[in-house]
Amino acid sequence: MSEPVVLYEKRGNVGIFTLNRPKAMNAVSHEVSQTFEKLMDDFEADENVWVGIVRSSHPKVFCAGADLKSVSRGKKVSTAKGGFAGFVQYPRTKPMIACVDGAALAGGCEIVLSCDLIVASDASRFGLPEVKRSLIPAAGGMLRLPKKLPYSLAMELILTGDPMPAAKLHQHGMVNVLCPKGQSEQAALDLAARLAVNAPLAVREARRVVIDNLTTSEADGFKDSTKGMASLISTPDFSEGPKAFIEKRAPRWTGKRSKL
Repeated sequence: MSEPVVLYEKRGNVGIFTLNRPKAMNAVSHEVSQTFEKLMDDFEADENVWVGIVRSSHPKVFCAGADLKSVSRGKKVSTAKGGFAGFVQYPRTKPMIACVDGAALAGGCEIVLSCDLIVASDASRFGLPEVKRSLIPAAGGMLRLPKKLPYSLAMELILTGDPMPAAKLHQHGMVNVLCPKGQSEQAALDLAARLAVNAPLAVREARRVVIDNLTTSEADGFKDSTKGMASLISTPDFSEGPKAFIEKRAPRWTGKRSKL
């Protein structure tokens, strides 16, 4: 029996997704999209999982983009809810870390750009080569790359289609953590642990406010910040944070909205 095309495991409060079509360089097929979306549903519904990581089972490739064989057979490589790969437009609330140790190209790069944080080895490279085939990076690349890089650098990647090394993108702020080859998984787990030590609902709400207000006025942003804080006041973790500080101990977060 063949292995699932996307694997999922939980380590403590961290959910790990593994793209698992190594013979096809993790190209996104119809089955990948359907499986990824279903696993995302499970991830979002699980109150005990607070942070996600997306990684690859291939030693040199994160994801090569869409599976053209699937496309040629008329099979969709996107879903109504999650978009391309069942992931890039998924309405998630929890932070996601991309763990890259090789090439992330085309749709593979757009999966990475969908994540909130990026960990990459110095052997990694990122690219949006669609224009070389009379296509455009329509799975979020044109929208998200200019938010993660200076305008001119984002335009260079999009308009030339040439890849860039992780080290250069780390220098310009797109890659959060740069590590030696073979160490990206541990580096991603370490970063996830830094997030998971915090109150999960507060992390989620802070993420939402930042994303929702990237293009709004400061006044509207303050209103949304107040709304976000109000949503936390009635939660068990809101009182647990100060209590743990006063008692000089590590907080015991529940990640739940109510005491029930």
